[in-house]
Amino acid sequence: MSEIEIRNSLSEPLSSQVLERLEGLVDPELEQGLVSAGMVRALALDGRCLQVGLLTPYPCQSQYRDLVMTLTNRLSDLPEIDEVECEIGLAVPSIQAGSLAPIPNIRNVIAVSSGKGGVGKSTTAVNLALALAAEGARVGVLDADIYGPSVPIMLGCTDFRPTSTDGKTMEPAYAHGIAAMSMGFMVTEDNATVWRGPMAAGALVQLVNETRWPELDYLVVDMPPGTGDIQLTLSQKIPVSGAVVVTTPQEIATADARKGITMFNKVNIPVLGIVENMSYHLCSQCGSKEHPFGTGGGLATANRYNVPLLGELPLNVAVREHVDSGNPSVVAEPDGDISAAYRAIARKTAASLLHRSEPQDLAIEITME
Repeated sequence: MSEIEIRNSLSEPLSSQVLERLEGLVDPELEQGLVSAGMVRALALDGRCLQVGLLTPYPCQSQYRDLVMTLTNRLSDLPEIDEVECEIGLAVPSIQAGSLAPIPNIRNVIAVSSGKGGVGKSTTAVNLALALAAEGARVGVLDADIYGPSVPIMLGCTDFRPTSTDGKTMEPAYAHGIAAMSMGFMVTEDNATVWRGPMAAGALVQLVNETRWPELDYLVVDMPPGTGDIQLTLSQKIPVSGAVVVTTPQEIATADARKGITMFNKVNIPVLGIVENMSYHLCSQCGSKEHPFGTGGGLATANRYNVPLLGELPLNVAVREHVDSGNPSVVAEPDGDISAAYRAIARKTAASLLHRSEPQDLAIEITME
């Protein structure tokens, strides 16, 4: 992160002590002190009350409470301070994506891909989008699986049909607090999309550019499986900020995941990390952990390509039931363990985007009354 000027009205001795202690608080995802990470934006003293203004560059709303408690404990024993007030905001920077022009209203595009079908890519993409939103970001999801669009079912909006207010762009659907667009909104449930590769790729570009997206911090793109025309078109026509690769632990899946990573490397799209889906199963009767698809495949692949393992998700019938009903796990059981796992993956994904790319300058100030 680039150096950011802090609006600081403290005396020099007190300022040095406060900044030293804030730098000693290391953000778990950015792996930097709060000052080095550019998160400290304002310091002020109102009587004996220290006011701290923070801006996080990635969504982590569920961590705010613990951060404030830790920060308060670290600063409240200074002689000049009896009380600490902390205000936290979110300012997601836009990530440079090569020479392609940005999509209007969209700061970052994250592609969710898999080398083969059946590994839970769409389920992961939808829950990742909802988890980013749950952590405080403005999020949209694009269903780029032209041949087998599943996002309408997963978000419970199969009856939606796009309309246009200006005759040029389509309005997206809105479900569970996120915007969504899919080829599934254009065709009936029983109809198949019978197109050759270039036609499907062209349709994808139209879906992206002709949707009237609201202001979004992240557009999560659910890619079709494989490494064909649609994947290449996405890299050549859409300013993708980074990619997440989903796999299961067994060799046949990780072998295809490695091909996907190689493809993204060739087209200069940073791989933000790997999600290992169906990693294990917890027995509902005895609680024992079983690994029906083997162990370690996701981690081994992550280590081989020097990318993070963003998380390991269980094989759980509730995950399937939730997306089939149009209420994915993050919204169906927001306080459950599976939702917590998706939210952790969301935080790591957003932080990895900052680690692996150079953010544009973001001129946002935090105002303290």
